Amino acid sequence: MQSANVLLKKIIRNSVLPFAAQHGMKKDLFPLSRTLSLSLCLKQDNSASPSGKLDLDAWKKVMKSGLQEEVSETVSEQKELSTLAAAREILEMWRLAGRSVPENITEEQLKTFMECPSKSAKKKYLKYLHLKEIYKKNDKRKMDEKRERRLETQKQASETDETKRNSFMCLWANAMDKAYSWRVAQSMIFGQPLIFDMSYEKDMSVREVANTVRQIVLSEGCNRRSVDPFHVHFCNLKDDSLYHKEFIKHYREAWGKLLITVTDQCYTDIFPKDKLIYLTADSPKVMKTFDHDKIYIVGSMVDKSIKTGVSLARAKRLGLETAALPLEKYLLWNSGAKNLTLDQMMHILLTLKDTGDWKKALEFVPKRKYCGFVSRPVHELKKTLNLINTLKLGKRQEEARRQFAKNYSKKLTQK
Repeated sequence: MQSANVLLKKIIRNSVLPFAAQHGMKKDLFPLSRTLSLSLCLKQDNSASPSGKLDLDAWKKVMKSGLQEEVSETVSEQKELSTLAAAREILEMWRLAGRSVPENITEEQLKTFMECPSKSAKKKYLKYLHLKEIYKKNDKRKMDEKRERRLETQKQASETDETKRNSFMCLWANAMDKAYSWRVAQSMIFGQPLIFDMSYEKDMSVREVANTVRQIVLSEGCNRRSVDPFHVHFCNLKDDSLYHKEFIKHYREAWGKLLITVTDQCYTDIFPKDKLIYLTADSPKVMKTFDHDKIYIVGSMVDKSIKTGVSLARAKRLGLETAALPLEKYLLWNSGAKNLTLDQMMHILLTLKDTGDWKKALEFVPKRKYCGFVSRPVHELKKTLNLINTLKLGKRQEEARRQFAKNYSKKLTQK
């Protein structure tokens, strides 16, 4: 055995090591030669002493534990893949059945779909994804159409003399943009403050928060283009909140350059309470005139899904004065709740600030919500409406006849 060991060492020194040194492999072969020699020595020792045995049972246990872990990992992965495949098959069946199911769905969305507690929740989640996909497709289609129109106009402008007009329009747009920015910058020093309350994130879902932020973005653009803009404040806006994330999605790099005041403080810590008025549709007090010395607060929320009285309760809890728009005084209301979107509120407040005319301001209320403007006092209109309802529906006809007889007898006695 020793002669074989010596012969192996000679072969490694004379033939293998020079070849490894030429090709830069000498360092890698030193451990190999050492292990070979050690293994031969161990074999010699074992042959000399047959009583000494290796602990093969411990080695088998270690190897089996490693194999079991690998098998469990592979089994869990296979189970997860099988559940995802089953969920995809269910979605495909629902799509063939004509239900609103998105065409493309990611693994994360599949996992959230599987984690939904009930079937109705799964349907609502799939409908939300389906609508989101449709909106994305429509936005992409509109962007493509806009790009095609722009390319066509550029081609036409290159053929004709419209390039001068386009350059003039670009210069005009840049000049107007600078003028709007200058007005908003002046309003941050001298303008009347207008507060958006961002403390309703817990009362809304993610989709409703996105809708609210979209309305606020429209309000900010409307305020920026007005003759006498407000100094807009976003109060109770915390970093890494849903509001903040949606604002960054909309504005991107321009978020830090907006000429507005953003703070996580409450408005009661910034302004005196006697100057604050919370505008809410649930307020019993009706707003008569626009006060330029007051600071109006608008709740940043979608009123459809929130219970009535949330903003009123918050204003009462803070001890603030409340007011509602005089919709019934100037509009013959048709049906539905008297809630307006945030951009409609901004249009109304800006018009009131500039003109003070309620009829001009309330023209921004959607026409589907009212029949027309009130030309006579409201109590007379209500009487006529009640009379029409009684005659049309056949309710309380006898009471109407008695009332008519009384009025007729009074007129006769007066004559």
